[in-house]
Amino acid sequence: MPAPAASHSPWRSLRYRSMRWWSLANFVSNAGTWMQLTVQNLLVLQITGSAAATGLSISVQAAPALLISLIGGAAVDRWPRKMTAMVSQALLGLVALVTAVLVATDRLDLTVLLALAAVTGTIATVDGPACALLGNDLVRPEDVPSAIGVGSLVHSAGRLAGTALAGVAVGFLGTGAAYAANGLSFLFVAFVIPFLRPIAASATTVVKIPGRRGSARARRAGRQSGDMTVREGLAFFAKRPRLVALAGITGVSAVFGRNYGLTLAVLVTGPLAGGAGSFGTVSTVLAVGGILGAVLGARLRRPSVRLVGTLAASGALLQVLAGLSPSLAVLLVLVLPMAVVESVSDTAGTTVLQTDPPAHLRGRVLGVWGTISTGWGLAGPPALGLLMELAGARGALVAGGLVIAAGITTGHLLHRRRTQLAVTPLRTLERKPEVETAA
Repeated sequence: MPAPAASHSPWRSLRYRSMRWWSLANFVSNAGTWMQLTVQNLLVLQITGSAAATGLSISVQAAPALLISLIGGAAVDRWPRKMTAMVSQALLGLVALVTAVLVATDRLDLTVLLALAAVTGTIATVDGPACALLGNDLVRPEDVPSAIGVGSLVHSAGRLAGTALAGVAVGFLGTGAAYAANGLSFLFVAFVIPFLRPIAASATTVVKIPGRRGSARARRAGRQSGDMTVREGLAFFAKRPRLVALAGITGVSAVFGRNYGLTLAVLVTGPLAGGAGSFGTVSTVLAVGGILGAVLGARLRRPSVRLVGTLAASGALLQVLAGLSPSLAVLLVLVLPMAVVESVSDTAGTTVLQTDPPAHLRGRVLGVWGTISTGWGLAGPPALGLLMELAGARGALVAGGLVIAAGITTGHLLHRRRTQLAVTPLRTLERKPEVETAA
């Protein structure tokens, strides 16, 4: 395929035939996943009658990402990517179908449910990075932001479709129908994957071995040289300043902001004296802003960590203003740009994360990211809950926004100072011969 002219169109990744098929498959898969998620908590409550058990099932499914994402990422680097994604999707489909059968035959108890949740979470530690990198392989590097933005839109569309279809499926066919539909959606993705054709100049062939061709041989050479270990991925991440900076920006934003389903719900129903309908309006505006942000983010070509930091700091300042909103109308005006900035920042950060490492390390880098991002996801809601207990909803939004903006600004100033200190000796050496000549 000849290289296309430079374009900032958010839809440019869809010029690739394989990317169009991949987007369709992901829409089907996301719709199935959201069908299942919509009824999953209800199913746990029906089986156990306990809200605590519902939370436990969610934690059990998330635990593998915290504990073994590094191993999952290493597996993605070691194994052929298409085969890895296809097998993982098929296994996820099998788990969902087994769950559907157990629900239909009334043989699903809490122990089995938790075991299936743990299996699903374990498979996802491989499936997540494998599918993310496979999608990027289908387009040229400069079109990866478009692929990520389109993926975000597909996710949103699949969520809307899956949530709507869940009620229909459960109403006519029962709770197990949602699991069955999700299982079939995974199998559809597994069926599509063998027909996808990665771009020859994509990330899978960045690592070049003299006298050899193909990403498979490059990975095989990497294994022989001992650079396919989990330790190698950790070392690369720790020694890569821009990835560490990206982790810091994303981490502070995840802990002290972004959990708007919690903070804005308390703000709307508390100080702003609104009801469930008012929060529903706020949630709708957040969703619309996320979609607009995904479109804008897809227009990027080569985003940087500095852009991610600038957007995150801007979003934090908007969060401060939202905390000070005197009315629901003012809050709605601020919520839209908050969601847009967050979505663009996510697209930019994901692009940096998935394209910065060399090809043979990207799975392990995503594994590292999976571990730390799961930690943020678990730490964020309790931290914000405690902050709201101490300072209220307004105080939590304002304090959290200020912490995010101050943290990002401090990191930028420290990086700038280190850069200046590193450049100063070089300038001194460059001037020294001139001084000697003058003498």
